[in-house]
Amino acid sequence: VMAAVQTAKVTLRDGRRFPPAVLAAIALAWVATIAAQSSGEAILLNHGRLIEGVHPFLKPPPLWVALPLFLVAWQVMVVAMMLPSSLPMVRLFRVASIRQPRPAIVQGAFLAGYLAVWGGFGALAFVQDIGIHRLVDHTPWLALHPWIIGGGALALAGAFQFSGLKERCLSECRHPGAFLLQHYRRGVSGAFRLGRRHGVFCLGCCWALMLVVFAAGVANLWWMAVLGCLMFYEKVGRAGDVVAPVAGAVLLALAVLVLAHPVWLPPLLGG
Repeated sequence: VMAAVQTAKVTLRDGRRFPPAVLAAIALAWVATIAAQSSGEAILLNHGRLIEGVHPFLKPPPLWVALPLFLVAWQVMVVAMMLPSSLPMVRLFRVASIRQPRPAIVQGAFLAGYLAVWGGFGALAFVQDIGIHRLVDHTPWLALHPWIIGGGALALAGAFQFSGLKERCLSECRHPGAFLLQHYRRGVSGAFRLGRRHGVFCLGCCWALMLVVFAAGVANLWWMAVLGCLMFYEKVGRAGDVVAPVAGAVLLALAVLVLAHPVWLPPLLGG
């Protein structure tokens, strides 16, 4: 393991070591997101629309239809937003596993483990959102003040930026070499478990920010771009540990603004 990791560290400076398929997937995810948003088709996979119903559905589709449709859009968003920040880990694992039998399958298993974690989180968020919609339907005051939910998501994300859990998970994500040295195992199952473990730490530091994107609506390009850049820099930027609390303060300020709900606030923030 030590030799594999040391070899991988040497080649990290070589940009050609990035898996072309992963880079292509990230690019295609952004193209698909932009195309869906530009054409208006993104609304068909919005979680709120799937829960409440939207054309071509005359009524809300059953959960077994709505959830897979949502997860398609969710995983595209994860590839676009989260996978770029994991490229150092993906690249390091690619080099470390290149001499294994069937390296492409091993590397695919790593990515599958990573995406499985985010898929599980997306499914939980979708089911939780069904509960929120039911609560709003039975709470007239909340139905008249829907921005409370968005403001709450911003406040939660802002507060989490200062948490010890955020710091610990970011530390794991910022040092892929040490992470790989500790947890690397050969084989397809070992790769899947490693990808899953990396996904857990990635989720641990970014789940609250992704909830903001969820609240804003899947394929909301403005929030995807801003928070995607933030999460990328938090993990790979030299001043990522400084940016995280600054972003937290900004998110908390936005939460206060959204909850105050002045009439001039743009719909993007005000709900």
